[in-house]
Amino acid sequence: MSPFNASDLQRIFETIDRNGDGFVSIEELHWLLNRTGVDFISDDLESLIGKSMIDFDEFLSLYESISEINRGGEEIESDLLNAFQVFDENRDGFISCDELHNVLVRLELWDDRRCVRDCRRMIGAFDVDLDGRLDFEEFKNMMNYSSNSSF
Repeated sequence: MSPFNASDLQRIFETIDRNGDGFVSIEELHWLLNRTGVDFISDDLESLIGKSMIDFDEFLSLYESISEINRGGEEIESDLLNAFQVFDENRDGFISCDELHNVLVRLELWDDRRCVRDCRRMIGAFDVDLDGRLDFEEFKNMMNYSSNSSF
């Protein structure tokens, strides 16, 4: 469900359409997106949209697209939390070296011969507060890093 209905979006559109021509320029749209925490470079925004101005119908479509992306982000966050909870065996809100090792062996991703030192090294790479464990934010950083490169 979208937090804004069509009349809300019409008012927003009219507000950012500073010259009242019925179109929102990339600059006006960029201003709105930055104010709402969506960070785009103007050139990237224009490439995404494919033109330098959009009308209200195109504004609605863009809003729905951004809303879908945000909903997808919430699903990813939920999936990461579920994965974190698999590793957090004692439910203390942290993943220890032993917990990481136990789960990786149980999932048959590592054989039992892989030593705890490897787990410490893996945790150490993302342990921002240097407490020897991963909290949820550190775990998310590790998962985002590993999905963007070969870990």
